[in-house]
Amino acid sequence: MFYKSKKWLKTGLIGLASVLVIGGCSSGNDSDAIEVFSNKSESTEIYKEIIKDFEKENPEIDIKLSAPPEAETVLKTRMTKNDLPEIMSIGGNATYGELARAGVLHDFSGTELEKQIQPAYIKMVGDLVGEEKEGTFGLPYATNANAVIYNKDLMNELGLEVPETWDEFIKTLEVAKENDITPIYFTLKDSWTGMIPWNSIAANSAGEDFAEKKNAGKASFQEEYDPVADKMLTLLEYGHGKNFDYGYADGNKAFANGESLYYLQGNWAIPEIKKVNPDVNLGVFAMPVTNEPSENKLVSGVDVLLTVSEEASENEDVMKFVEYMMNDERAQKYIDDQKAFSALEGVYQEDPVFEGIKSNFEEGQLTSFPDHYYPSGMQAANLIQEFLIKKEKEKFLKKMDSEWEKVQNR
Repeated sequence: MFYKSKKWLKTGLIGLASVLVIGGCSSGNDSDAIEVFSNKSESTEIYKEIIKDFEKENPEIDIKLSAPPEAETVLKTRMTKNDLPEIMSIGGNATYGELARAGVLHDFSGTELEKQIQPAYIKMVGDLVGEEKEGTFGLPYATNANAVIYNKDLMNELGLEVPETWDEFIKTLEVAKENDITPIYFTLKDSWTGMIPWNSIAANSAGEDFAEKKNAGKASFQEEYDPVADKMLTLLEYGHGKNFDYGYADGNKAFANGESLYYLQGNWAIPEIKKVNPDVNLGVFAMPVTNEPSENKLVSGVDVLLTVSEEASENEDVMKFVEYMMNDERAQKYIDDQKAFSALEGVYQEDPVFEGIKSNFEEGQLTSFPDHYYPSGMQAANLIQEFLIKKEKEKFLKKMDSEWEKVQNR
């Protein structure tokens, strides 16, 4: 989940007391069990299955899986209490960077485990940590992608082909609208869903080095993000009229039932859509943000990385489970279940629904999630949601700058 991890963007009043601890098949005392902490509720079942297999092969080792709501908050709180889980399965975002810089994570640099990973993803997590602390403090495991999910039957009915430029994309939206078909099913009641088109547009038009320049005082949202904001407002014109009344679950159901041509989501939505309608005929493509096809890249990032607390790194049983997870067979099993992509060399997602973005991975036409480099306390999703409601572009861009600086100066 999530592009980031999307659950981390959801707000709520769930306290630490509600932390969900899900046992594997352990028969031992939980106090002696190795904890695997996950930020993704969607992956709970596949983790339980993998843990069960591991414990069967290693009966002397007990594993417990914890998947708490508000996982990012829980993890930061536990870090302040010097109580980090032994093994963490978390997103590749700013929080990971904070943990790595704090020196509480094991460095996998130069290990055989690191060598299994595609270099592009090693670089992505390295950029999150920054130059001040060199090392690979997490192993990219599963990756995700923002895409335009489309209904193939509706596409054929309208006589449309997959667009390769921004102008062609807008033309397909117009054709759908003219034929009384909702072009895009927005689910902006859940603010994080606005980050899907935002990241696609920003990554392909504001530059991959924006965060670095912003922190150096050499860039601003007001200067670089004006066209991003304009394109977001353009897309909003092609929604269903109640763009802020429905959330992610509503959108999955509606899109599965053929209520729109496009759905702007990540690969994680595919299993949820298929649960509603297993027969829906889906395809995906990278949003064409510019009018130069060769410049349009697929936004892909580290959805899951595996890391180990520095204190637990000497525990052979801990490393044994990490090595078990990093086996190609387990990596394949995980991405097949989650409809994700693998960060490991030689492990591929073969589901035909992803045919439209396969070449992006093969040819390296990839770029990372811009918001993974935004300060974690900035609450960008909420600011963007507010902008899309009020449509006050200049005020919004100025606020994005000020909120960034406010968090950085704490």
